[in-house]
Amino acid sequence: MCFAYSKQRDTGGSLKVDTLQLKHIRKRDGVVVVFDRVKIENAIKKAFYSQGYSQNGIVVVLCDEVIDQLNKKFNNSEPPSVEQIQDRVEEALMRHGYTEVARAYIIYRDKHRRIRQEKIQETIDRHELTVVGEEDILHFFDKQLMYEKFKKISAGLKNVDSKEVLNLVCKGLYNGVHQKEIDHLTLKEIEYKMEEHYDYGYFGARIVLDQLYKGVLHCSFASQNLEKSYHKRFAEYVHQGVEEEILTEKMRDFDLELLAKALVPERDLLFDYLGVKILYDRYLLKTRNKDEQKKLIFELPQWMWMRVAMGLAMEEEDKNARALEFYNVLSNHYLISSTPTLFNSGTRFMQLSSCYINLVGDSLSEIFKNFSDDAQLSKWAGGIGTDWTGVRATGSVIKGTNGASSGIIPFIKIFNDIAIAVNQGGKRRGAMAAYLENWHLDTEEFLELKKNTGDERRRAHDIHPAIFVSDLFMKRVEEDGQWMLFSPDDARFLHENYGKFFEEKYLELEKNPPINHKVVRAKDLWRKMLTMLYETGHPWITFKDAINVRSPQDHVGMVHSSNLCTEITLNTSTEETAVCNLASLNLSRMVRDGKLDEKLMETTIATGMRMLDCVIDINFYPTEEARRANVRHRPVGLGVMGYHDALFKLGIPYSSDKQVDFADHTMEIISYHAILTSSKLAKEKGAYSTYEGSKWSKGILPLDTLDLLEENRGQKIEINRAYRMDWDKVRRHIAKHGMRNSNCMAIAPTATIANIAGVVPCVEPIYKNIYMKENLSGNFFIINNYLIDRLKEINVWNRNIIDEIKLADGSIMNIKEIPDHLKNEFREVFEIDQKWIIKAAAARSKWIDQSASTNLFIDTRSGKEISDIYFLAWKMGMKTTYYLRSRAVSQITKTVGEGVDERQSDILLEKEEELLTDEQREKNERPFNLNGAVPLTKVRQQSKSCLLSDPDCEACQ
Repeated sequence: MCFAYSKQRDTGGSLKVDTLQLKHIRKRDGVVVVFDRVKIENAIKKAFYSQGYSQNGIVVVLCDEVIDQLNKKFNNSEPPSVEQIQDRVEEALMRHGYTEVARAYIIYRDKHRRIRQEKIQETIDRHELTVVGEEDILHFFDKQLMYEKFKKISAGLKNVDSKEVLNLVCKGLYNGVHQKEIDHLTLKEIEYKMEEHYDYGYFGARIVLDQLYKGVLHCSFASQNLEKSYHKRFAEYVHQGVEEEILTEKMRDFDLELLAKALVPERDLLFDYLGVKILYDRYLLKTRNKDEQKKLIFELPQWMWMRVAMGLAMEEEDKNARALEFYNVLSNHYLISSTPTLFNSGTRFMQLSSCYINLVGDSLSEIFKNFSDDAQLSKWAGGIGTDWTGVRATGSVIKGTNGASSGIIPFIKIFNDIAIAVNQGGKRRGAMAAYLENWHLDTEEFLELKKNTGDERRRAHDIHPAIFVSDLFMKRVEEDGQWMLFSPDDARFLHENYGKFFEEKYLELEKNPPINHKVVRAKDLWRKMLTMLYETGHPWITFKDAINVRSPQDHVGMVHSSNLCTEITLNTSTEETAVCNLASLNLSRMVRDGKLDEKLMETTIATGMRMLDCVIDINFYPTEEARRANVRHRPVGLGVMGYHDALFKLGIPYSSDKQVDFADHTMEIISYHAILTSSKLAKEKGAYSTYEGSKWSKGILPLDTLDLLEENRGQKIEINRAYRMDWDKVRRHIAKHGMRNSNCMAIAPTATIANIAGVVPCVEPIYKNIYMKENLSGNFFIINNYLIDRLKEINVWNRNIIDEIKLADGSIMNIKEIPDHLKNEFREVFEIDQKWIIKAAAARSKWIDQSASTNLFIDTRSGKEISDIYFLAWKMGMKTTYYLRSRAVSQITKTVGEGVDERQSDILLEKEEELLTDEQREKNERPFNLNGAVPLTKVRQQSKSCLLSDPDCEACQ
């Protein structure tokens, strides 16, 4: 540990930190020395003297503050460097308003930095700069050799200036620098250059690959023996994995020589910097060691794809042929399996499923069994959606004890703590969603679970509340009617019915209400839902009747909730935990030569559906309820990512009818081949056990269920029913052979796997043309590659344009050099009217037998406009929605030129501070008016699990 400290209060009650002692620091030459506080004080004194300031004791205060800041950032970690300490001094001076002193200090630092750089350059030129290599062997730095290495690694990347990158790296060197620090510095300089062109992203990826190859194969990226080593060492990798009890013994049953020859190392070049960093940090397998620092990566990207393919093909009749088929789809990024599958396929514990959905019974034993189940499910990297509607409300009588129930909130608080306590195999945060139907008597308090004010014992900041809304409620809001809330122990039939049957039961209960009920104005409850949604992003709004009326499995139960990301809609009961296995088609890779390659889509979808079906038979199930449901019904969820990339490639603006038609067309192709493949698999392997009685068995396909919803709701669903493909062929095949899977499609958010593939997640518009992305692998500069290409075509891409786009937070709308047709094509998500997102989602939904994660993005403070957006989604028959994101709390970090005038903004719903006044906070006020303006409120959640502040849910993709 680098620190030993204590804090004391002086006689005036202020906090003193002068007893806090920073033990060590790291000098610029890498040597760790004993920390000397006096040196910081002297540096600050000199800065004050240079400006003619009297110190008056401020030096001690500033020094205390600097040390306190260092303690917070570096406690229990590596010693801080001299530069990091000096950065804190600058920040402290600025914070206290000593801008002239800070300026003098900055100039002083810069002057000495330049002197050091000149000396280092002279040392480099004399070939006298020493570098510490592996096993601490010293050698002299060879600038020409490093330049030649950079040239080889960047071959084919026309927009990379290797010499400039090398010169930037040299500026940060010092005598005795470790090779690892040179590698780290190289990546940092490349990251800085990424805003100039995406080729630098691919250059950075190759540098990481070079480090990876050296560590695993002991040869470099540019080595002539790379391909040979890649093939030769594959079998060794499999045997090592088995011997270390990481891979399953069954991996040895494959023809390893045959599979090794099929590996294509060149496909590693498909990764950009973010993609390969994510693999490097989290996905590639590491050796077993109790010391995390000593775990070594022993897997390469193409080996990972082959491992996943082998794991999925394990029970296939011709496992080698299927493994090759699966490998080619994965390694070409045509389709990528969900994160749990990538994590665990081929390992000893093959938990490959993404999503689990369960419901909680009303007894104490059922509630705590659910806690145990959720812990097991989360442990194995599954995202969880739990329905709490069945638990009796606050004040309800408990017959066994003759006491009164404390309602659902205390139990959800425990649920919340499980999400924190049980992470996902140590690789990702635990992630859980709590669902409630909004006739439940605890609904109003449930809506406040994410509030930052109020009784913390009634808050759950680390889970995701979601509301299951009936058509009847939406109609009551429309007509400004009343809404009655009940406890489920008085209204069990409401929980087990939907559509017309729900409405009948609800009306009966309204006429003869039980003692424990409450009447509210429907609009007031709707207003509160939207208020919380605007302020905290929760609760997500999902539509119970659209989900259930259109469900193909309505003959064997009911959908009581969705999952963590609102795309899965499967039946649940206390006997069955719904499970779904996910993979996503990369639509960007389906565009070739300026058009959609429908043949490639067909073959990729067919392979993808077989891969998903294989998951069910080889999967490790954490609970018996999960195994029972998945084996019995065999649902899968084929989704889409890279949708906006495909639009960019085809020149189709998101804000257009042409885009909605493209959404309709592409989803029809996916639906057609997914359903037909499932039926072909049924012919080969048999139909799922509950097929008889399903909508499939009655010849009712997803498109046909729109009419059922329209009839049930008594309102027109404004979606065209047009189709392009021969659906009678599909119906005939199903009638003859049945279906292998109860459900075939679901569009997940795909945040992580889309990053691995280097495309825009799922079917969303691009977030911004330039922004900083933060995830578990670090901070990454993201830029719209397609915009760069189009601007270079018209000779507009230059440093001034880059700075203008950054100052505009990625928008190009007000840059006069850019023509209007490009401005329309490259609108960011907040510049797109939400009706286009909803229309496209609704067009896709007519083909999907489950649902889609649909985020909505608002650039308004009008409650009425927000309400209109959600009513449009409901009226167009959408089943679910996901996050509501506001531009007001979604910004990027902007740095112009060399950072002389840096402006810090928020990063997409991150590090946000609540803007309520003290008076509003005291009164717990957050004004919201459906007919007027909504005041901006930023909410900061100090969450430890899957975060609102993390825009990308990683748990089910």
